[in-house]
Amino acid sequence: MPLAFPPDASRPPGYAYDWALVDVETSGLVARRDRVLSIAVLTFGPDGVQSGEYSTLLDPGCDPGPVHVHGLTAERLRGAPTFEQVADRIGALLRGRVMVAHNAQFDYDFLAHEFARARLHLPVDRRLCTLALNRRVEPPVAGLGLAALAEHYGVPQTRAHDALDDARVLAGVFRASLAEAVRLGVPLPLVACPPRQDPRFAPKPPKTPCAYRNPGRPASGGPLVQGMKVAFTGESTVPRAELVARAVDAGLNVMSSVSRHTGVLVTNDVVSGSAKARRAIAEGVTVVDERAFLGLLERVRPGTLHEGPAAPPTAPAEAPAPVAAAAPAPPRRPGAPYAAKPFGRRRVLVLGGTHEEASAVRARAVELGGTAAINLSAGVTDVVLLPGGERDRRMTRVATLGIPVHPREWLGAPAAEPAGVPARGTAEHRDGTAAEVLPRGGVIDLPAAGQWHVAASWAQQTGCEIDVVAFVLDGDEQVACDEDFVFYGAPESPGGSVRLLCDGPTEQTVAVDLAALPPAARRIAIAAAIDGTDTFGDVGAVQVALAPGADAPVVAQATLDAATSERTLLLAEVYRRGPRWRFRAVGQGYDHGLEALVRGYGVEVE
Repeated sequence: MPLAFPPDASRPPGYAYDWALVDVETSGLVARRDRVLSIAVLTFGPDGVQSGEYSTLLDPGCDPGPVHVHGLTAERLRGAPTFEQVADRIGALLRGRVMVAHNAQFDYDFLAHEFARARLHLPVDRRLCTLALNRRVEPPVAGLGLAALAEHYGVPQTRAHDALDDARVLAGVFRASLAEAVRLGVPLPLVACPPRQDPRFAPKPPKTPCAYRNPGRPASGGPLVQGMKVAFTGESTVPRAELVARAVDAGLNVMSSVSRHTGVLVTNDVVSGSAKARRAIAEGVTVVDERAFLGLLERVRPGTLHEGPAAPPTAPAEAPAPVAAAAPAPPRRPGAPYAAKPFGRRRVLVLGGTHEEASAVRARAVELGGTAAINLSAGVTDVVLLPGGERDRRMTRVATLGIPVHPREWLGAPAAEPAGVPARGTAEHRDGTAAEVLPRGGVIDLPAAGQWHVAASWAQQTGCEIDVVAFVLDGDEQVACDEDFVFYGAPESPGGSVRLLCDGPTEQTVAVDLAALPPAARRIAIAAAIDGTDTFGDVGAVQVALAPGADAPVVAQATLDAATSERTLLLAEVYRRGPRWRFRAVGQGYDHGLEALVRGYGVEVE
């Protein structure tokens, strides 16, 4: 089936590329560890006509993993080529084309690792995720899985989790999604892909987590206690690796940097001028030499295991005072019924006005029970026009689509929604509930384990870049190691419990595996920072959505409006309160840049 556009929008600029549609079946979910078992690649030209098709099983040289999912047993794969044997052919199909996949970062990461193992360059410069594209389009479906989208768009699916059939289904979904993007004028979420040909780009091995709480600093002349944070700097007689291993075996928490929570810095040259030594002196951290430390290791006292209630989360000590947050809303269970409100089925897009005026309108729409949109999509039911909004380029599409346009006064006394009449493009969950719309400071309870995705998105920008970051924090509101700071240059924490996923130029997601977090983890703080002098007043609202998976229905969402001057915005947090995990929409802004926030959480900044 060709990737045809509507008759009046044939090959519009910005939508016509050479495409390579890809689907892989894998032995697991971790690209640096698991292998590709089968792959299918379909190629299309800018005119939407298919130009090639290739698929093959692959011998991974390992256990094929969840056979009940993909049906690929070791017997079926025996005798198939290895990835290295077909890498050149796959590379030829990908070269010069935009790679398209559903949850594209997953497929891209697996291909990047397979090409790296073959010591070849993955020839993909840009990719497009149909999951991210449909988040922008917002079709009226509860979930955005490939099967749900195929059903919605009328694409037949015969063998789920078969690479070739899934690639053909992907082609149908992509065709329909492209047509919707053209109709709505939605820009494609193309992602630039830097070269990843070095086989050493895999994340570092995880740090051994400490099982004990931090008891604080040792008393003057007193012993060490299990859980105390220890750092090393400078040359040593005993190899550093051995010192670290002995400290870990004793139950101490070895850190890669020094903060106010560090118990001891071990160095044979306190006047060396190293960054750690300077910070230790400034913070009053106990400094001992190697010989004294080895003596202390012989009488480390028992500590307290990580268990029981955690302290309430606080802002980093070194950061300026945050913007006052709204009082936390009482937590509720995902899927609980919601009270009926006048705007219960409306999704409102605000055009024009100053940032403060638009923020007030979005807040009013949420107060009335609706949701605030940040981009034009199929889910938008109403547009509120503020001064200057008539010049917005999207107004032409709004008129074409027949979306009602209202003045600001419309929010003063809105009419109630007609009973039983769904609004345009909205989607309820199958149990009749919808995503919870959280106010700033709103809290929702989470199951004790499982994978959760926190997605942040904003309106298309031309003048600035926004980076989403995450910090895995302990009870002292500090990272356990620098690698617990997750950002674009290090997109995975040790052990892979927290990962940064890039879905497009205006969408980034933090994936959190609660079951895989180290025992010391008490909070995952998720923030956004602007690179440059622009502020979130220039950017506008940031939307945060919580879902139990990449393509699962959204459980909760919030639209966050910072004040005009902030360059860093604390978006959300996933935190532990006793045995339960919770999610909070935060929306606290800081005038400083990302570096101050990073230092406040104990990350050593080069």
